[in-house]
Amino acid sequence: MDTYRVALGGFIDAEPSLVYLIIADYRKGHPKILPRKYFSPLTIEEGGFGAGTKLRFSMTAYGRRQSFHVRITEPEPGKILVETDDESGAVTTFRIVPANARGRSRVTIETELIRRRGLVGSIERVVATKFLEKVYAEELQLLAVVAEEWKRKSGIAN
Repeated sequence: MDTYRVALGGFIDAEPSLVYLIIADYRKGHPKILPRKYFSPLTIEEGGFGAGTKLRFSMTAYGRRQSFHVRITEPEPGKILVETDDESGAVTTFRIVPANARGRSRVTIETELIRRRGLVGSIERVVATKFLEKVYAEELQLLAVVAEEWKRKSGIAN
């Protein structure tokens, strides 16, 4: 089975522990980093924080809506969180590591997708890559905003 990856990273002005907390919190944090124009609200089926969470949502791309049923794992709690879609086989990984400066994090969002063969698969890969990079850029921007809000509310300063 051929696969391809789409990834985008960026820096967030917040400690890795706070950034991870936001991403792993599927009830309050994670929904705030999802661009509403692409994502439906999350429906939590089990859990709600980190490993063991199961949820459903839809994503709209180029006028086409696709449903996902994902389960969450934490291969490295506090650093790596993985969403695996049971239906399409897509795997999205969030990696959060300390940046060079204190109080900053490097966040990478990466999705591994199954590649169809032939010309259709090649076109799909180009279109999906462009689309997901745009979505991930918006997610990283929203994550930065949410991290600032959470720092303000908790009195954390960088």
